[in-house]
Amino acid sequence: MSFSTAIRHLPKTLSSLIPAALIASNTVLGGSPATCSNPQLSCQNTTAVVDTCCFNAPGGLLLLTQFWDTNPPTGPDNSWTVHGLWLAALPEVLLSFTLLISPRPDRCDGTYDQYCDPNRQYSNISAIISAAGQTDLLNYMSTYWKDYQGNDESFWQHEWDKHGTCISTLEPYCYTGYTPQEEVVAYFQKTVDLFKTLDSYSFLAAAGILPSTSKTYTAAEINAALAKPRGVQVSIQCSNSALDEIWYYYYVRGSIQTGTFEPTNPDGSKSDCPATGIKYLPKVSGGTPPSTTLSTATSAPPAPTPGNPFSGKGTLPVTSGGTANGCIISAGTWYTTGTCATFTATASGSGFTLTSSKGKCAVANNVLACSSSITSPTVFSTSDGKLAYSGSTSFYTSSVPTGSTQAQVSVTQQVTTLTIGWKSI
Repeated sequence: MSFSTAIRHLPKTLSSLIPAALIASNTVLGGSPATCSNPQLSCQNTTAVVDTCCFNAPGGLLLLTQFWDTNPPTGPDNSWTVHGLWLAALPEVLLSFTLLISPRPDRCDGTYDQYCDPNRQYSNISAIISAAGQTDLLNYMSTYWKDYQGNDESFWQHEWDKHGTCISTLEPYCYTGYTPQEEVVAYFQKTVDLFKTLDSYSFLAAAGILPSTSKTYTAAEINAALAKPRGVQVSIQCSNSALDEIWYYYYVRGSIQTGTFEPTNPDGSKSDCPATGIKYLPKVSGGTPPSTTLSTATSAPPAPTPGNPFSGKGTLPVTSGGTANGCIISAGTWYTTGTCATFTATASGSGFTLTSSKGKCAVANNVLACSSSITSPTVFSTSDGKLAYSGSTSFYTSSVPTGSTQAQVSVTQQVTTLTIGWKSI
């Protein structure tokens, strides 16, 4: 086995320590992804696949996710917009030397690696794409890959940093004649190419499901309409019973750059939409909401007050023992191994309230919870960029959750202390 091939077989936690120039020292060709002969389909192997430049691992279930933002609206009125391309995987663990020789087989269970390579987290995505001469790609993203607060650059950076850096076939050592950041362009190009094949608005319209301020639909109707063109199911997501996101699932035969994406069913990830009464609201033109009793929105989210980062949409990252470790998920619990939930922070009096896909958030019986049954959300405050309750930024759990375990977050003192931050998306 050559040195460069051996490096490919190392876990990311170790291979990321090897300088890129050393990894590429034996390559002589110019700027090409790995050539994959007879590639395997991701998530279908029964033994370890050694070459992760031709096989997405760990994990190999990819999701093309789309947004339907209505107020404020993003993108054309008759089109969904791109959220991102995600890789479902088991979190990396420290492996024994034995596994350096015989890597573990790929396991796809719906959990997510995230922020896998801090050395490749970039803040200049549009400049990278422009420097590669891909102006058509950038122009398309500027129309169909939109941030609802207008900060497209930050949104693109977030998607690459969180998800793109975790795709094994995009590692720099998978390229011959590697040009720095060319894998970034490949990630955004592939995401856009997939998005163009998934016209969600037309899929729904073909079944008579159109945006309306008064009509509602069932989850079965929506799922059937979205499954028909591809022959497999999707996951739908809602906010306050309004359809706002679709997740399309794929296995990949080979690398994401040159391989074949094969549609598949969800891996068990559950929709958070109700079975009936789902709203599919029209996009609001000019920031003025339609006349409807189905939505209480009256304006775009308020601008953040000075010193208050909690505004608009974001995630709630957790820090414990001085180390970032997971985040708060939609029910208000602490989870260390999955993807972070999206929360909406809305100004209220001298503070703000929080809402997740599960509903409003409150501290009830000294425990943080988010649920559709909560009618009076807690008004939180912030201190030094951290979430505060009754003036304190300290929250507590009985232990640090691991694996698929979730921990209740309390405001009464317990063994483990944590703080909760905010990361805008």
